[in-house]
Amino acid sequence: MTTDPYDIASIPPTLGAVVEAERGSLPFALIHGEGLVACAAWALGEAGITPIDHGTSWAALIESGEPLVLHDALCPMTPAAFLADCVRVSEERSAVVVAVRPVTDTVKQVEDGYVGATIDRDALVVVTSPIVLPAVVVASLDGLSSYDFATLAGQLAARFPVVTLEAPPAGRRVASLDDVRLLEALTRPA
Repeated sequence: MTTDPYDIASIPPTLGAVVEAERGSLPFALIHGEGLVACAAWALGEAGITPIDHGTSWAALIESGEPLVLHDALCPMTPAAFLADCVRVSEERSAVVVAVRPVTDTVKQVEDGYVGATIDRDALVVVTSPIVLPAVVVASLDGLSSYDFATLAGQLAARFPVVTLEAPPAGRRVASLDDVRLLEALTRPA
């Protein structure tokens, strides 16, 4: 019997949004016969996070006094239990939580058009999903400055405490239909 490393237990009342803006048509590609955006939305609900629609004003988010989970439609198979765990860590540490995955590709320096030394990838991460904003951070913002999670994570880190959590392999980001097929194979039910 395989045990899920993340236990879904009750989390504080939390709002969540699936971010699909500025991602082209890929969020509407199918994985296991369902749209990526739908899979991401279902994970929010399974985690006990109340989904909001795109018409919700930032003022309403502030007024709710609840944390906000930003879940990227391009990370559609992120387990609900991991989303819930990110909310708990954000609450416990009063910090923004940013999910990351290790860098597995070789990364080289480029200087004056020439390929140089290999960069130690142990010091690098890829931002995935979710990004969890505690209620105090939501109240400090006028809205999102970027829908690009890596850019947003950097901007938030400049202003607020940030904790990174390693997302499970199913939480990887897709960038193409080939990536979707790979993720589908990785997450195929046994």
